[in-house]
Amino acid sequence: EKIMTKLTLLALDTSTEACSVALLYNGEKTHLNELAQRTHTKRILPMVDKILANSGLHLNQVNALAFGRGPGSFTGVRVGAGIAQGLALGADLPVIPISNLTAMAQAAFELYQAKKVAAAIDARMGEVYFSQLICEDVHTNFGAVSQWREITPEQVCPPEQAISQLQNNDIFYVGTGWAAYPQFTEKNLNGSEIELPNALYMLSLAQTAWKQQQTISALEIEPIYLRNEVTWKKLPGRE
Repeated sequence: EKIMTKLTLLALDTSTEACSVALLYNGEKTHLNELAQRTHTKRILPMVDKILANSGLHLNQVNALAFGRGPGSFTGVRVGAGIAQGLALGADLPVIPISNLTAMAQAAFELYQAKKVAAAIDARMGEVYFSQLICEDVHTNFGAVSQWREITPEQVCPPEQAISQLQNNDIFYVGTGWAAYPQFTEKNLNGSEIELPNALYMLSLAQTAWKQQQTISALEIEPIYLRNEVTWKKLPGRE
């Protein structure tokens, strides 16, 4: 039975070279994190099994499943979405998709109390996945919650374009993108040690989403690649 005093959430992320799972159970968070460039598909399910077993839980005792929906590596994002869908369908769980850029902003907030964050993940091909976020206290029916608002919406763009969109100077930088291109380092825009998304920091975001009943069904899962749309728009003769 899913009758529990406290919310139980499972989060997973395979969207970059980091592969991670995290569990919120009885008010406590546990997590497993590995660097597994090409073995996500083999690693993620055993990690899920292990984290649940450590707490003596079955998947169907979890209230909802959160996952990193991108942006990130094409394969990694696809694997994460597929695994999340399979698990959620199998255990009949609602799903909470989480932006990987916002997850890194949340890490900056939890570790450094940063409330203005610029996130950039190296997208290769001379581009970054980029967004700029601000953490605001929002009043909801469930009391005040801290929520991230995008000042610069998620996009894939060259470093110059990211730089031109940066607003104000009191910014905390997260993600692999900042160290990947000389355009950033020349302007002293240096990343922090928060380089990759981690499922651990998806848990707080998922908690807020759960409170506000922002869940979807497994069948509604859509990976966010960002890049496909952009290449599509650049094709000549397309509206």
